Amino acid sequence: MTITQAPTTSGTSSTGPDLGRATHLSCRECGAVVPLGPHYACLECFGPLEVTYDFGTITRERIESGPRSIWRYRDLLPVPEHVATIPNTDPGLTPLVRADNLARELGLKSLWVKNDAANPTHSFKDRVVAVALAAARELGFKVLACPSTGNLANAVAAAAARAGIRSYVFIPSDLEQQKITTSAVYGTTLVAVQGNYDDVNRLASELAGEHDDWAFVNVNVRPYYAEGSKTLAYETSEQLGWRVPPQVVIPIASGSQLTKVDKAFHELLRLGLVDGDGPAIFGAQAAGCSPVAAAYKDGHEVVRPVRPDTIAKSLAIGNPADGPYVLDVVRRTGGAVEDVTDDEVVEGIRLLARTEGIFAETAGGVTVAVLAKLLREGLLDPGAETVVFNTGEGLKTLDAVAPVVGPTGTIAPSTEAFHDLVQN
Repeated sequence: MTITQAPTTSGTSSTGPDLGRATHLSCRECGAVVPLGPHYACLECFGPLEVTYDFGTITRERIESGPRSIWRYRDLLPVPEHVATIPNTDPGLTPLVRADNLARELGLKSLWVKNDAANPTHSFKDRVVAVALAAARELGFKVLACPSTGNLANAVAAAAARAGIRSYVFIPSDLEQQKITTSAVYGTTLVAVQGNYDDVNRLASELAGEHDDWAFVNVNVRPYYAEGSKTLAYETSEQLGWRVPPQVVIPIASGSQLTKVDKAFHELLRLGLVDGDGPAIFGAQAAGCSPVAAAYKDGHEVVRPVRPDTIAKSLAIGNPADGPYVLDVVRRTGGAVEDVTDDEVVEGIRLLARTEGIFAETAGGVTVAVLAKLLREGLLDPGAETVVFNTGEGLKTLDAVAPVVGPTGTIAPSTEAFHDLVQN
């Protein structure tokens, strides 16, 4: 199928960066146009900037003949045409698992789990970092850096090692030990900061102003970084036979993943690459850090910052940058935002593992538990095909489930002892 979209009025100059079909940045608040470059805030109103494209002609056949990674969607991303030849971790094409066992247990007709734990560093962050790194190198940056709640730290450290460049990673000092280890092993300069993620992010923003050749992936090259999340929607639609699922449930940290998944589905629809309508989009948060859920339930347009207190540390962003845009998306699409307690998060992890053999980190536990809660409250249609996103690997957050799982029993090495155990 081939659709041609009319070109935009702005284009990249012949001397500008080669970022594929990206033409310029535009302000999400006032619409101001900014040339492609290391810009992330509008000088007119200080609103966030977003990548704008002239997609031209894109076909399913061209996508399907591309690399078995996110680079098959390079025409839809702000990256050079030759991006697949540049050393990177090449994430993407993770499994879309038909979750019939979990669907039966919850009372759903059709359920899929997009399992991004299968990425190189076992989270969806490999996607956003790969796009950020490709753009950063084209923009002339020499060092990769980030503030992180863990998964992004892993992805940045690994991508920088693969690219042969230095990296600096800043994390809260109370991060899970598994995520500390799986960042440090790549040889990054790993800096633990006394404070929560919002404190770490403020420090990173200050350092970004001091170091002109450092690309803080989620700060000064954030518009490009954020576009990597779109590939979750592209893959899901392609794996469903070029269809858009009627309902999706997505965890919320900064909120960028949810808003970019929505953007991607609408790009596919606009270009004629998929059939159907846009999905109802639901957001998932932990009750110990649920500012977007609170704003949604109270009918507010503004998200009020909170101090995080939850085991779901990868979602523990008390002042989510895309919070207001998440509210716009879920209300426009007929979705909702819900939150669940830490005990429900643990139960969500165990439920997904027990029914589908997928061990999710705490963010996945949040998503599955919110899915169950949405069904109980009648907010999600049990008869409609649904996709939930598992964004990370359970081995990264073992402390969450270690107190409640373990050996069924300890026995002497005899058949009698075994039979006594299983009969009791």
